[in-house]
Amino acid sequence: MKARIPNAGGGAANMNQMIRQAQKMQEQMEALQADLDAREYDISAGGGMVKLKINGEKVVSSLEISPEIVDPDDVETLADIITAAVNQAIKQVEDTNASEMQKITGGLGLPGGMF
Repeated sequence: MKARIPNAGGGAANMNQMIRQAQKMQEQMEALQADLDAREYDISAGGGMVKLKINGEKVVSSLEISPEIVDPDDVETLADIITAAVNQAIKQVEDTNASEMQKITGGLGLPGGMF
């Protein structure tokens, strides 16, 4: 007895279509990643006393510190505020990247670097 496989002749066509869709998704993701890398984010901490700019590649391009916050007797507080600003900036970049990529992958649950 021979087993009958439905749509046996369309398997190659379906596979080609899936490959084309994957290639299109990869192209979209690469274009989006280039856009995300070029974005700039303005972050402030300490009530606006510390401001920084970071790009989508997580490179800090500028850091402004208001003179009022500089206290030679309390350098630790300044360091804490700068650390908070950098961490907030990195989180914003990562959250934005994840959100934008989710729009393309549509919740496929693909691991990072898959495409």
